[in-house]
Order: sequence, then C-alpha cells, then structure tokens
Amino acid sequence: MHLDTEHPKPEQAYREFNLDRPGNIIFVGHHLSTGTQVRCLIRTITLAGALLEVSPSLEMPQHFFLEILGIHDEIGSTVVKREGELVTISFNMLLNPEFLHHVLRLSFESSL
Repeated sequence: MHLDTEHPKPEQAYREFNLDRPGNIIFVGHHLSTGTQVRCLIRTITLAGALLEVSPSLEMPQHFFLEILGIHDEIGSTVVKREGELVTISFNMLLNPEFLHHVLRLSFESSL
C-alpha cells in the first residue's frame, strides 16, 4: 500500500460573504481585561471566521475579541494565518446564522 498519495483539498464548508466593514481588535489582558483596541477592516466573513486587514506593523495577539462596528457584541477569535496585512481568523464558536444575517443586512443598508 502506497501512503504517499495526494489528498484533495476540502471544499469550503461555510459560505463566504464580502463585508468590507470596520472593526476593532480588542486585546485580552490579565484576568480577561480588555484595555487595548486597534482598528481593522473586516474584508470577508463566514459563520466560522473572517479575513481581516490590519496594519502590517501591528503585532497581532493569538487570541482576541473582534468587534464589528455598529454591533455591540464581541466575538472571541483566534489567528489562523497571517500574510502581511491580511489575517485569517477563526471564531471560537460558530456565529448564529441570524446574527450573521443581521451583520450582512446592516452592511447592505449602510451602503445604500
């Protein structure tokens, strides 16, 4: 049996939506304090994660809260990959589909 076979890449499990909405990266400090915030641009979002655009000089924490401006909820997040100013993150829990619909609807209404 030959074990060196190429495995197909899994298809994307969640639909990706273009968002292009500003957000805040909220650093998690001692005892879960949340003092430091840095702006970002949320390029795309899914139920499971997002693609952020940040300053290339920003030192990203591995774990943080993401706030989508205009929505007063903080989403626990983890860095998956970083390539320059683009940061791929996963949410610590899947978003509620109704919450994602609300986020997308707000972005659509603000672009009219």
